[in-house]
This record gives sequence, C-alpha cells and structure tokens, in this order.
Amino acid sequence: MSYCEAKEKYAKNGVDTERAIELLKNITLSVHCWQGDDVTGFDRKQALSGGIQTTGNYPGKARTPDELKEDIDKVFSLVPGKKKLNLHASYAVFADGEFADRDELRPEHFAYWVKFAKERGVGIDFNPTFFSHPMVKDNLTLSSPDEEVRHFWVEHGKRCLEISEYFAEETGFPCVMNIWIPDGYKDIPADRLAPRARFKKSLDEILSVPYDRSKVYVTLESKVFGIGLESYTVGSAEFCMNYAACKRITPLMDNGHYHPTELVSDKISSMLLFNEKIALHITRGVRWDSDHVVIFDDETREICKEIVRNNALDRVFIATDYFDASINRISAWVTGLRSVQKALLFALLQPENTMKALQAESRFTELMVLSEEMKVMPFGDVWEEYLNREGVCSDFFAEINAYENNVLSKRV
Repeated sequence: MSYCEAKEKYAKNGVDTERAIELLKNITLSVHCWQGDDVTGFDRKQALSGGIQTTGNYPGKARTPDELKEDIDKVFSLVPGKKKLNLHASYAVFADGEFADRDELRPEHFAYWVKFAKERGVGIDFNPTFFSHPMVKDNLTLSSPDEEVRHFWVEHGKRCLEISEYFAEETGFPCVMNIWIPDGYKDIPADRLAPRARFKKSLDEILSVPYDRSKVYVTLESKVFGIGLESYTVGSAEFCMNYAACKRITPLMDNGHYHPTELVSDKISSMLLFNEKIALHITRGVRWDSDHVVIFDDETREICKEIVRNNALDRVFIATDYFDASINRISAWVTGLRSVQKALLFALLQPENTMKALQAESRFTELMVLSEEMKVMPFGDVWEEYLNREGVCSDFFAEINAYENNVLSKRV
C-alpha cells in the first residue's frame, strides 16, 4: 500500500496523517551517550559499579571522546527528527595533563561537547555520575553516614548544576539535569529513615545553589533495586515523588525502575495532573532493570499514547536509557531511538477523540473493536513517508554494516 492509500484509510477513521508527521518531526528525543562505550566514561578507568551491569563484548566500543563523537554522528544521521545529546558527568574531556575529580568539575571540562552540540544545532542534557568511583563507600553516596563521602558527592551535584546552566546558555536549549543515586543495601536494613534523611539533606544542599529554572530543569529519578542493592534503595519512588513535589522540581520516571508488574504508562496521567512537566527515561526491562534496547513493544507504545492522548508533548522530556554490549552498539542506539519514534507516530495516528468519546459513553464493545482495528492499520507506510521526508534511509542495516567494517572493526 502506498502512503496516499494509507492516508485515505486513516482519514476514514478521522486521523490526519499529515498532522501526525508534522508533530512527530518536532518532538525532541534526548540521546544517551553511554550506549557507545558501555557506560565507561572518560574520567577514570574503574569498573562499572552502583547496581549497574553491562553485558557483552561486541567489538568496536568507543574508547576516546573522538570515537564516541564519531559514533554519535553516525547515529544522528540514521535517526530522523529533533535530537539532544544526553551526557553523564563521567564524560568530561580534560586537556593533556589535566584532571579534575568529580567534586571539582567545571564548565570548561565539557567545552568539547558544547562545541559538538553547537556545530549540530542541538542541546545537551546532563547527569551527575554518582557511581563507578572510589568515593562510593558501602554503596552509598549522598546518603552516606560518612560526612566526607557525603560532602564529596554534594559538591559534585553543585558543580553539575553549574555545568547544566552553562550548557543551556551556550546551546540556547534548556538543560535537563537528572539526579539518580545507586544508594542502598543488599540485605534488610535496620534503619530505613536515616539514609533517606541524609539524602534529603544532601539534595537540599545541592539545590541551594542559585540557578535559572527557565534554563535548567532539575529532575529526580527513583529506582526499586539494583545489583547488590536488592533489599533497599534510598531513592525510592515514594521518596523521589514527594521530594520533587516539595521542591517543585521535575519528577523523572524510568520504566525499568519499578516492580515488574508496575507500568509507567499508567503513572503518566497522574503525574501530569500535579506537575508542570515530567521526564521519562525509556528503556526495556526484562525481569529486572536490565536496560535492554528499546523495541516497538506494548509498553513503549502505551507510554507514547499517554503522552499524546493527554496533549503533553510539550510537557514531557523524553530520553532513552539503555546499554547493550552484546550487539553492534550503533544498531542498538538506532533501533531503540527509532522504536520510540515509531511508538510516538503510532500514538499520533490513533483516533483519540473518538476513542475517548466511546469510553465516556460506556460503549466499551465498540471501543475494543476500534482499538483492535487500529493495530492493523497501514502504519508502516506512514512511517516510511516520514523517513523519506526526513531524508533518512529505511533500511539502515547496510549503512551500519559498512560503518562496522570501515570504522568499528579497526578499533583494536
């Protein structure tokens, strides 16, 4: 079926495919840098820690800032629509002979990435890196009872807030600065309250630094558990939701950071009722927070439907967050990002007004029939049309395979 035929078929259900394409091309996705190097970063050569694990040893991992930049450029060329770069603090780039620990990071240590962003006309989002560092003691950072440890990480957070504002001022795009800590305990704790009280105190100290709220959106991300943190995490969903509400910052939900039967798609409408904006890290958990490559699955589609049906495209910061070293990393990046965009397009092609009316009128039989019918509409033809208009190839595997042969295979 051609796009023209698909357009007519959707129109019979009251769906304007031209409007859907136009909206999709203006939705910004924040592209996580850490897929390219297995979350290693450049500031130290310490093994990945903090309840995080990357599996696989596929060849071609980025080892330097230039290699990572080259890979991100390749990804950008294969992904349509608007994009931002999402950095962790561990990706600081130092001049020869220079080094600054995380509590001493400054804007100039990220000038490399600002130059990259300016040349490509994109913004930068940012994440303090509270893991893979010798100052993570007993799996604790901002909640540590060791005042030296806690102070170190508070200073890191303050420095990152300054750097985030620098990104916004330099690129002209607001910066989302996301705080997530790996703090917790392997076994049942004797005291759940004191670590959370220290975490609250630390966050208060970080946010005592003045910053322009029109340029920097501070977000707080929860987690249900991690490797070695199976029994208790300090930054639980309840803590993070309440703190964000109290301090009027932005809550961030990662759909891998909840119990397996919890769905972020079900939480979005509630969060939108009480927050000006919300933020999402879209990933794919398999039995646990395993950060698998995002695919065009039910939950990804349902998350995007909730954003679209609640008219929240301008209220939700969307970022990807996964890392797979078992397959070609460029393909993993592109597949995940395109899957989110496919899910957004699928959501934009739903006859939402009709479906909402059917629900409001308790016409549930018709609602089910229409919902099932929409699943087999010629969505693929509209997606192909979108790619053509964006000048992006549909079959990207050949390009990735050539890139692997010409670039990645030489990284030995």
